[in-house]
Amino acid sequence: MSLADRIESIVNRRPTAVKTLHGGMIGDVYRVDLDDGTRLAIKVSGEEGKLDIEGYMLRYLRENSCLPVPEVLHAEPSLLVMTCLPGSSSLSADVQNHAADLLADLHAVSGGHFGLERDTLIGSLHQPNPQTDAWIPFFRDHRLLYMAQVAHESGRLSPALFERIRHFTTALERWLVEPPHASLIHGDLWTTNILAQNGRVTGFIDPAIYYAHPEIELAYTTLFGTFGDPFFRRYTELRPIAPGFFEERRDIYNLYPLLVHVRLFGGSYAASVGHILTRFGY
Repeated sequence: MSLADRIESIVNRRPTAVKTLHGGMIGDVYRVDLDDGTRLAIKVSGEEGKLDIEGYMLRYLRENSCLPVPEVLHAEPSLLVMTCLPGSSSLSADVQNHAADLLADLHAVSGGHFGLERDTLIGSLHQPNPQTDAWIPFFRDHRLLYMAQVAHESGRLSPALFERIRHFTTALERWLVEPPHASLIHGDLWTTNILAQNGRVTGFIDPAIYYAHPEIELAYTTLFGTFGDPFFRRYTELRPIAPGFFEERRDIYNLYPLLVHVRLFGGSYAASVGHILTRFGY
């Protein structure tokens, strides 16, 4: 069955145009125009696809937060059908202010445990979410050590660097603190996962959700320059950030997305991990 036929069987409207879009680490992405003027975003994967997990995460955000995300119309491992949100990833100061409002509201959504009711994905990688009572053990075991092990087994993280990470994680309590509650986070906030138009955020896409310390989310927005001063000025008005975040904890939390990038791409990301460990004496 052709893609157009599959879409018609799901939404009962005939596609009039199908355009390939950029992105889609876990599937090919298309914009589909229907004969009534509706526009959809479609992801297609192979038989071993995991698009149903992405559909679950988007639905979870719609049901448990006010974050603007696509509406999921259909989700199965090989096919994800969503509404197509307008906008581009141009993040002006006004957009950053609005993003701060939205994310402060998201981070106010609390859960009883760190983790989630099921495992999810970060990009194309498995992300374990066993529900855990304390944040630091969760971050140590199911973020840093887990992803370091996966990167090491792939051959992209050297045995020496893996041992340095393992040693560093025994001392996390020197810098990290337990938050008052577990906060729902998007989990993969970088520029191309945010859409905006006319100074407002129109949507967040490609989530990697779980309940966490919101500082891990804030840290990642600085790793590749997604947000800057306008965002953090507004966010701290709504949810104050404890001293030491920018000076120390940000780099520690960014070890996780860096290890994800080591596993996916190798190269200079391993060097960045090493630089952070050296800074903290490991």
